[in-house]
Amino acid sequence: MLVQLKRLQGTPYSIAAGFACGVAISFTPFIGFHLILAAVTAWIIRGNVVSSAIGTLIGNPWTFPFIWIAVLSTGRFFLGDIATADHVNFIRIFESAGRALLTLNFSHFGHDVWPIFFPMLIGCIPYYIVSWFISFKVIKVTLDKIAQRRALRQTKQGESK
Repeated sequence: MLVQLKRLQGTPYSIAAGFACGVAISFTPFIGFHLILAAVTAWIIRGNVVSSAIGTLIGNPWTFPFIWIAVLSTGRFFLGDIATADHVNFIRIFESAGRALLTLNFSHFGHDVWPIFFPMLIGCIPYYIVSWFISFKVIKVTLDKIAQRRALRQTKQGESK
């Protein structure tokens, strides 16, 4: 991922901000809309839209189950609903939400989806904030160091001519 980020056009700030938007959006329960939401949030803060798409790769089939469980547990904790640690079929929940959106039939949404979606929406907030700042800092510092090394190399090459 870092190689891809190095090759992007833009300042270290814009690339890091865009990437951070993608990472942070991956913690939200808006499955299927991560790329769009990451691009919009990156655009709003003048981040690189392409790097936001790369950042969304943090959320993938291997990491989503852990993200969803953590976000749901945190949301339930914030809402005072710690006792309900029942098994949640996330696939069924997201399929129901998608079906409701596609058909515009929200009759089962309140019963099937909302009891899981709302705690996830609340629980994603701290993960969103923390992951944004951590990923922004790591990428920005790394890209700044790469730029410094590149400038130093170019200066040395100029002196040797």
